[in-house]
Amino acid sequence: MRHSNSGRKFSRTPAHRKALLHNLAKALLIHGKIRTTEMKAKELRRVVEPLITLAKHNDLHARRQAYRVLNEHSLVKRLFDEIGPIFAGVPGGYTRVFKLAMPRRGDNAPMAVIEFSRTAAGMTPNAKTVKPAKKAPSTIE
Repeated sequence: MRHSNSGRKFSRTPAHRKALLHNLAKALLIHGKIRTTEMKAKELRRVVEPLITLAKHNDLHARRQAYRVLNEHSLVKRLFDEIGPIFAGVPGGYTRVFKLAMPRRGDNAPMAVIEFSRTAAGMTPNAKTVKPAKKAPSTIE
């Protein structure tokens, strides 16, 4: 029986599964959007969403907890300084998974795209604010 055993195994050892999900989380934080299999994307949500919740707390203990997953100071800094403030007032649901119509060519695996939910509103983690062009002063005679 499978009582209280949550999570997908992906036919991998626990260490390999942990490394896979941590590397996918790093890729998502770097690129903002990644293309992977549907099952990996759904399982990745269970790793990334608690990281963003930690980024909303923004204290030393939260940074150390995030570093345990990411193992890279630059990614932790980006998570807390850029991505966390974007989701400051959002209670949850920081990522979304879109299923792709075409399966993977080699093994026909269903593919999906996972991205941050605020990217549609132009709030990507690495989006730069564009200043509007200055209008030429009009002369009224």
